[in-house]
Amino acid sequence: MKHLTFKQKVIQGIYDLFYIWKQEFRMTFRDQGVLIFFILVPLGYPLIYSFIYTNETIRDVPAVVIDHSHTSLSRKYLRMVDATPEVKIASYCTDMEAAKLKMKKREAYGIIYIPNDFDDNIAKGQQSHINLFCDMSSLLYYRSLMTANSNVSLAMNADIKIQRSGNTTNRQDEITTYPIEYKDITLFNPQNGFAAFLIPAVLMLIIQQTLLLGVGLSAGTSREKNRFKDLVPINRHYNGTLRIVMGKGLSYFMIYSLAAVYILGLVPHIFKFLQVGNPGTLSLFILPYLAACIFFAMTMSIFVRNRENSMPLFIFTSVPLLFLSGVSWPSSAIPEFWQYFSCLFPSTFGINGYIRINSMGASLRDVAFEYHALWLQAACYFITTCLVYRWQIIQNRKHIIAKYKEYKAKTVF
Repeated sequence: MKHLTFKQKVIQGIYDLFYIWKQEFRMTFRDQGVLIFFILVPLGYPLIYSFIYTNETIRDVPAVVIDHSHTSLSRKYLRMVDATPEVKIASYCTDMEAAKLKMKKREAYGIIYIPNDFDDNIAKGQQSHINLFCDMSSLLYYRSLMTANSNVSLAMNADIKIQRSGNTTNRQDEITTYPIEYKDITLFNPQNGFAAFLIPAVLMLIIQQTLLLGVGLSAGTSREKNRFKDLVPINRHYNGTLRIVMGKGLSYFMIYSLAAVYILGLVPHIFKFLQVGNPGTLSLFILPYLAACIFFAMTMSIFVRNRENSMPLFIFTSVPLLFLSGVSWPSSAIPEFWQYFSCLFPSTFGINGYIRINSMGASLRDVAFEYHALWLQAACYFITTCLVYRWQIIQNRKHIIAKYKEYKAKTVF
């Protein structure tokens, strides 16, 4: 290389770059482990998660009833609760112990208790009570039970007000029932679905985590095949930092560009998830996210010593990173240290930006902070990746020189 002109060095570098790209691309489809993480997991995981949460909301949560009132009004209340889409009355019990037993057996997730003075208090013009006991081991069950009973109690309260008001027109009844009219408008998630807010975050996280595992597995394979257990193969084409980083990165980017279209575009369309974002805006936002994830994975691959190491090193991070993104738990309630720590991962900015673009119709200007943060991460991790591979090239040269000196010493004697 020292005897080559600058033009020849550039041409040689470009040739080596595409040689490395071709080798990495070929290894991806020849290595079954890498193929699973790069192709099969991105194809299968989004479908599995989407199938699990495809119903969006919980319907017909079984509940047990203890009715000590035994009046027409209490029966009307229970019929209305049973008619709601959220709750299904599974059985009636005579006492609390029998109802608790059914909850322990998971035959019901809530108890509706109507006291014996329920109807009498209303007839006297006094306030009456209905007790609701919920299984708080799952907040989704609690939400359905609470929603159904609250809506039914409000509807019955309105009927009772109308009966006692002595109004003569329907308009008077409306004013008596709702002196202040309000409208409940659900923004960005009209069906109040669980999947509508969780699945977009999971889809973005799948891209980062499969890249971590696939690149880590590929790095472990390279070390096992290398005579000196280094990350860079002993090959004249692997003699420059930029050509190695760009060649490998280009290979991963080509594969995951197609994977991103499938994961973030086709899967939500198949399962009818909310998609109001502009495709062009989304494409521009995904570009730095893929770059940041690729170089982040290549940087982290320095810690992988063999093929098996990538699984215990990275697989456990999926759930913590989902929590740290601020989707499943508000970021404002996360301790300050963990908020700063989450900024190390592309998924934190990628998930929040993708949700705002895809589910809220945001523009690039609206997600400028996340967009610029991803470009900054891509640049930082590109530099760290170059440092990692430069250090590996230097290590390779040291090993080769040491072996050469050892060989020369043997031939002299």
